[in-house]
Amino acid sequence: MPDFVDPYIDPATGLLRNKVGATTQADLDAREAELTAIAAVELAARPVKITADLRQLTAIHQHLFQDVYDWAGALRTVDIRKGGVPGAEFFMAKSRLESAAGFVFQELADDNVLVGPGKTARTRTPLDSDVFTHKLAHHFDQLNYLHPFREGNGRTQRIFWSQIAGQAGYDLGWRGITGAANDQASREAMETQDLDGLREKFRAIVKPIGATK
Repeated sequence: MPDFVDPYIDPATGLLRNKVGATTQADLDAREAELTAIAAVELAARPVKITADLRQLTAIHQHLFQDVYDWAGALRTVDIRKGGVPGAEFFMAKSRLESAAGFVFQELADDNVLVGPGKTARTRTPLDSDVFTHKLAHHFDQLNYLHPFREGNGRTQRIFWSQIAGQAGYDLGWRGITGAANDQASREAMETQDLDGLREKFRAIVKPIGATK
């Protein structure tokens, strides 16, 4: 709507309100990248608890962005769509975020959080790689459509899915895919329900833990 004022934007700079004093997009991007990279290393050393739900996702976001935005870990209060992409569809409406998240994470729980059969971690057998990849693409698409935060959804989701995959016996080599390719596959899945791009992406980066790269 033409009169809409985004409460996350600083009217003086046109940037997301931030805690680092950035007044240009380049400065904000650089400071955000620096601080979230440090936070990601900390999360790798001391991961948040795997609960496979919104608590885990918000805890990751809060830690990643706590030094950049004062709303780190909080669900967005505005409707958003992929920036800079003409005709892009909106992500999940803000009014439905919590109820939709409940459905998304319940579906993941019903799929045993992608963990294979077995009563304990020691006896558990990972899912077949193709089965795991197929299921991961579906659940990734469902969670991506939520896009529950005003900024930082992609980085948060990568850590979330790396944790989920690790518990299931797989590594996700995110460096093996570019941001542009990831965005294209995610958009196709969201807008056309065609998950082939996501499945191809995950086939390229999913490896059993301990496998030779």
